[in-house]
Amino acid sequence: MNNWTGRAQKILEDSLSVKRLFWDKQRENILKSAEAILNSLKNGGKLLIFGNGGSAADAQHMAAEFINRFRLEREPLPAIALTTDTSILTAVANDYDFSDVFEKQIKALGQPGDVALGISTSGNSKNVLRGLKAAREQGLLTIGLTGGTGGNMASFADILVVVPSRETPRIQEAHIFYIHLVCELVEEAIFAS
Repeated sequence: MNNWTGRAQKILEDSLSVKRLFWDKQRENILKSAEAILNSLKNGGKLLIFGNGGSAADAQHMAAEFINRFRLEREPLPAIALTTDTSILTAVANDYDFSDVFEKQIKALGQPGDVALGISTSGNSKNVLRGLKAAREQGLLTIGLTGGTGGNMASFADILVVVPSRETPRIQEAHIFYIHLVCELVEEAIFAS
């Protein structure tokens, strides 16, 4: 196990470095996206969040933080992870195509004034891009949370938040930082006295 100490230290340093670089390069977009979510929630809108795999877990994590609580005891905030209803996901994937699973839910649930947050480490997940495209067409504000160069997500996101890394684990760690930061800022803005 002692052989792991150096490797573990390197992983830690890489993770911290990516998060610092993420904040330095994306501060404006991070804060702009938090403000967009805040404005939507304050004006009766909701947050629709979606992604695949680890990004699906991140979507569920963020929705839980808004609906339950983050740090403050408070009223719930409306957020929906579009990754949780297995009947919808499997019906759409079976009857149509997996690339339609978020698009159909956005069309059914999204309203102007809502925010759609698509998460994809590559920025190229077809179903996430189609969800963002549908959201934009329905008048939702769209946020893309991604990594690397942003992939094709830039074409569909009103606000693009890009983790400057090509390493999926480091991107996902920065995504959790983003989620927690946004949750804390929005919660404090609405409920802190």
